[in-house]
Amino acid sequence: MVLSGKPPRRARGLGAWLNRWPLKAVAAKRARKQVAAKDPLGHYPAAPAIIELWEKHGGNALQAPALIDTIIASDTARNLLRVFRLQERLKANGRQPGIAPVRHVHVVGAGVMGGDIAAWCALKGLTVTLQDQDMARIAPAIKRAATLFARRLKDRRAARAAFDRLVPDPTGGGVPLADVVIEAISENPEAKRGLYQSLEPRMKADALLATNTSSLSLETLSAGLARPERLIGIHFFNPVAKMPLVEVVHADGTAAQTLARASAFVGQIGKLALPVRSAPGFLVNAVLAPYMLQAMRNIDDGLSPAAVDAAMVAFGMPMGPLELADTVGLDIARAAGQELAGGAEPPRCLAEKLARGDLGKKSGRGFYTWRDGKPVKDGQGGAQAPAGLAERLIQPLVDATRERVEAGVVADADLADAGVIFGTGFAPFTGGPLHYQSSRSA
Repeated sequence: MVLSGKPPRRARGLGAWLNRWPLKAVAAKRARKQVAAKDPLGHYPAAPAIIELWEKHGGNALQAPALIDTIIASDTARNLLRVFRLQERLKANGRQPGIAPVRHVHVVGAGVMGGDIAAWCALKGLTVTLQDQDMARIAPAIKRAATLFARRLKDRRAARAAFDRLVPDPTGGGVPLADVVIEAISENPEAKRGLYQSLEPRMKADALLATNTSSLSLETLSAGLARPERLIGIHFFNPVAKMPLVEVVHADGTAAQTLARASAFVGQIGKLALPVRSAPGFLVNAVLAPYMLQAMRNIDDGLSPAAVDAAMVAFGMPMGPLELADTVGLDIARAAGQELAGGAEPPRCLAEKLARGDLGKKSGRGFYTWRDGKPVKDGQGGAQAPAGLAERLIQPLVDATRERVEAGVVADADLADAGVIFGTGFAPFTGGPLHYQSSRSA
């Protein structure tokens, strides 16, 4: 047992050797390579500066004031502070004074989205009943939930408690008990309205009826409801456990209390609530669709998916648009594109893949072959990405974001930037698409 408070001798020796030349220079060189691989265009200057501080100044920032001043005065630092403030604004939407917390959620639809929404709510301490046509349809969602609980909750007892909170419910017995009922079935308005007809009479008088629709308007879905004012869109993004943003979709007939309670629920489960008006694609899908379609048209022109995606990763996106399309599902990408493209023909490459049944990650093949949940990009041929490709791909996204603000779908440009950053992973160092374009033209 070490009682002196000093580190073990071996650790002290290793640290001493790493702080000596030539090991220090070798370690610094390796660290720079790792940083450059993740940030090839140097959008984030702090990481290489930390390496330089350690290598040349023994980690003492006071010995390199000019270096520190350069980082603090950088556009990246200012924009990351802006992103932090935007995040705090979204968090504030989830804090609604006087709103009672949700205790029981009932989810209808145990597919990827519905099952993962149910699992996330159980992870966050809520009782959840998960309904689908039979146990065979619910079982895969329960299996994914167990994996999530084990990964996020290292304590086995905590993971078991979360698992116990997620209750398979093929008969819908949880409906009369739920504070929030979330519908997450296929994007078919007739099917959704038919489901609501069976759900609404069984719900508590003060329960929220929520839809996870990604594209259908609340006006369409509320037709026939006895109380349309309590229908709200609570639109999660895939993968639910990783994406922080949730769009809270409201229409002219939505009660103010419904919007407040839905936003509070989103905050309660640790997500960022962005209120948006009901419109095709809302905000995030409306700006992603033209971006992904433009990327696909480059494939029609002869570029490889890997080349297109590499251009956008270098720009600062967490993944390229074609890997994203595969992740979302090419059938869903087509549906969003049809809704928002004004009747334009889909890209040839998309139509061909859908005709073969290649739907992306969920089918194992799309623009990439997927193995163990990851795209295989080795050996992809095709032309190198031409200069300026990233800017051309980004422009439709920027234009669509501005149009959403002008149409009143989102309250202002700052919230639009926040939604696109936290809903798509748009490069945070830019401060958001609208801020990025305005700063470039200034």
